[in-house]
Amino acid sequence: MIAPPESRSPILSLRDVCYSYPSATGRKQVLRNVSADIWPGEIVLMVGPSGAGKTTMLTLAGALRSVESGSLISLKRELSGASPEELMRVRRKIGFIFQRHNLLKSLSALDNVRTALQPLDYPYAEEREACVAMLQAVGLGAYLHSRPNNLSGGQQQRVAIARALVRKPELVLADEPTASLDGASGREIVELLRQLARAQGCTIVLVTHDSRILDLADRCLRLEDGILSSYASAVTADSAHMLTALSAFRDSEELGWFWSRMDAGQFLDALRKLRVEATQFLNVMDFGADNSLAEWVDSLLFSVLAKVAALLDVPSARIRTIGESQLGGISLSIGSPQNSEPLTLEIRDRHADLIGMAEFWTSGGIAFTEASQRRLWDFEKVFGLLLEICIRTKRIEAAK
Repeated sequence: MIAPPESRSPILSLRDVCYSYPSATGRKQVLRNVSADIWPGEIVLMVGPSGAGKTTMLTLAGALRSVESGSLISLKRELSGASPEELMRVRRKIGFIFQRHNLLKSLSALDNVRTALQPLDYPYAEEREACVAMLQAVGLGAYLHSRPNNLSGGQQQRVAIARALVRKPELVLADEPTASLDGASGREIVELLRQLARAQGCTIVLVTHDSRILDLADRCLRLEDGILSSYASAVTADSAHMLTALSAFRDSEELGWFWSRMDAGQFLDALRKLRVEATQFLNVMDFGADNSLAEWVDSLLFSVLAKVAALLDVPSARIRTIGESQLGGISLSIGSPQNSEPLTLEIRDRHADLIGMAEFWTSGGIAFTEASQRRLWDFEKVFGLLLEICIRTKRIEAAK
């Protein structure tokens, strides 16, 4: 948790910032007297409904547009009334990551990253070395010469992260970087960005609609109707799971800091959510005390596997753990495995680690249709969650 030390000045400081756009009826107010401080080293998420002004906030903070009224200090420079040349100097110290990657299709991954350094006139050898090192840091050392069309969405976003960080900026502004990715890939991207930013000591402000990554932030701000509100308000508004949100705080001091930022109404709202979830949590614990929870979740997984087999119209199916997950070894079968080649599905946990395989056999070795193969992917996430629960409950019971 990053606490704002009194001895440091904020990397971003907004005071009564207002902004409006021209509209058919005059001007539409987007930001209304927004005030906030973002501190060096923080990872701050900004949430809120579409059209609330989140992207406008980022473009103002990134010196991509001029402040209409109020004060906005970015990287110790006042942007209100700043000249185009001054705005350009600030922009060159900021890393930008966008939702759609904005990679140049005709350039390789390496050359896309190099575009961030070319305005700085580094010697070519130094420039190339820095870009190669950054692509290796994001796990793309084997894709230096691949063009965007030959990379997956997650890999393209890794190139965008490398491009944003290769200058070693003090501030990174990211606008919906996970929007085009699935849940697991999106979380992986944000965790990677956080890890690299921490290593470089830079600050991240990230706009998102993805409540599944709230726990990765030091703070979360909510922007709605042009008004910026606190972390506590953001969590109670955008997280359906209070226990998950609270798990980001590891001790009583951090939890105390969290509660201290709520007014009475926000605190009561949070406690109502916490009461419901705590009741559900205790019900599960009671079940585990009175029954074999591991056997019950095995039965749940078996019943889901049987239903999937019926939907695919196959007589035989199996789901089993592999690799390190064998510590909680599980193998559940419907019918008997055939001699033919099965239709297989890799099963991964919430962290995208491979933990098992689901296999399905047709009668007489009849080939699976493309429709069946596509349909199987609909069950990937639930298989992963249920198998992970099975593994963990078996380990817990074995340790008793």
